[in-house]
Amino acid sequence: MNETPLHFTEANPEDIAHTIGLLAMVHPIDAELQAEFYKNTKALQLEKGQHLVQQGQLCHHMFFIRKGAVAAYSLHKHKKITTYISVENEFVSSLSGLYGQEPSKEAIVAIEPTHVLAVHTDLLQDLYKRFFDLNYVIRQVYENYYREAQERSHVVRIGNAEERYQYFIKSKPGYIDRLPLDIIASFLDMKPETLSRIKKQSNLPMQVQEAEGILEKLEQFMMETECFRDKTLKVQDLATRIGVPTYKLSMVLNMYLKKSFKDFLNHYRITYLKTQLEKEGSLQSFTIEALARQAGFASRSGFYKAFKKIEGINPKEYLVSVKDSI
Repeated sequence: MNETPLHFTEANPEDIAHTIGLLAMVHPIDAELQAEFYKNTKALQLEKGQHLVQQGQLCHHMFFIRKGAVAAYSLHKHKKITTYISVENEFVSSLSGLYGQEPSKEAIVAIEPTHVLAVHTDLLQDLYKRFFDLNYVIRQVYENYYREAQERSHVVRIGNAEERYQYFIKSKPGYIDRLPLDIIASFLDMKPETLSRIKKQSNLPMQVQEAEGILEKLEQFMMETECFRDKTLKVQDLATRIGVPTYKLSMVLNMYLKKSFKDFLNHYRITYLKTQLEKEGSLQSFTIEALARQAGFASRSGFYKAFKKIEGINPKEYLVSVKDSI
């Protein structure tokens, strides 16, 4: 099979440092080995649907997902069988075709816009010989993968559809609301219609006491961290950070606050912006658009639309009222 060329770019040193930091949590990384990573790591940006590896292709890299998600699959009798799903902060490669010695038995495709770091497997082979640290760390990476694979195989073979669903949402928190249902269904060996039905049945209204507890935790976290200022914040990110399943956080926002996640964030952003405007001299140093960006808005149009929706007037009208009250 013809190999599709991958278009690598220079990796951001901060991304490399982040990856080394995760490896160092397993075992301290020698300074010389760190230097090799900084020198030889490349970056790759994938669009949704773009392949890292095609089935039958040689795989020449070990990849680290910095942001996004990929799925591995194989085709059998025209049926696509998803073998694993990986997201940011996980290593992926072709296990059946590791080190480019045999054609890969599975394809690896981005199921979100995905940014990965890559190290050529020829270099890895050389580094294994030179650094004990790397042998130990990579062994841990593989052990974790096989442990998860064994558990997944056990559940898929003996569990019913409901048990497989519960396994998935507990072992992969946030994935069910983030990733395509057809990919997850294939991964759990069930039809998408079955997965959709089970998901709806599981999203029954929660008890008021539990909802109030989540809201209290959520409000405290938002005020303490100001995470709403992160323009890329997603509902699954916030759910993970406050320690609740994504579907429960979404349910609380939709059913109890009657807000979408976007409107929920924009409420905090505009409250933050109004607080900044009340500070003496703020508009002498910044425009209102600059303050909006600091508050977490990614675009001028999005800011103006959200402000009008929440406040009932546009930002310029609000500024006039603020000046008149001074």
